[in-house]
Amino acid sequence: MARMPARKSAPPAAPRVPASAARHAESAARVLRQFRIVFNTVKSHFRAVEKKAGLAGAQLWALSVIRQAPGLGMNELAAAMDVHQSTASNLVRALVAQELVAVRKDAADRRTVQLHVLPAGSRVLRRAPGPLAGVLPAALADLDPRTLLRLERDLARLITALNADEEAGSIPLGQP
Repeated sequence: MARMPARKSAPPAAPRVPASAARHAESAARVLRQFRIVFNTVKSHFRAVEKKAGLAGAQLWALSVIRQAPGLGMNELAAAMDVHQSTASNLVRALVAQELVAVRKDAADRRTVQLHVLPAGSRVLRRAPGPLAGVLPAALADLDPRTLLRLERDLARLITALNADEEAGSIPLGQP
């Protein structure tokens, strides 16, 4: 009896993905790519800042805020940067250690301090690439109010979906 060659069966067909699911996956991939562009742009800016100015981005931002308002207090610095007071204190501590900022007691209320940029801090600011607050805050400030509102709402939904710790919002980008 002659043997018949074995028939090869075709591989199972890949399950069909509905067109709407494929479009959704493609859209999610495009948005992920956009986040990468944003994050990598911010990272590149902070690397350039550190290379040129010798300071972390958040430290440079704090230094620039202090220069704009000599005698500023710690709470005012925290408010200007929209960070927690302890974060502002840590930034100032690093700037004082590098002799870029002086902390002086207020003459009227010895419990409060006044912050002042020292000459070395002014030299750092002169050689630092801008924007001093960072590229992301500058770009956001340039957006129209409707776009900002829409972005705020959409990012709030993303933060909820991530189950993210909202306290992370008080830590500036570019902080070591």
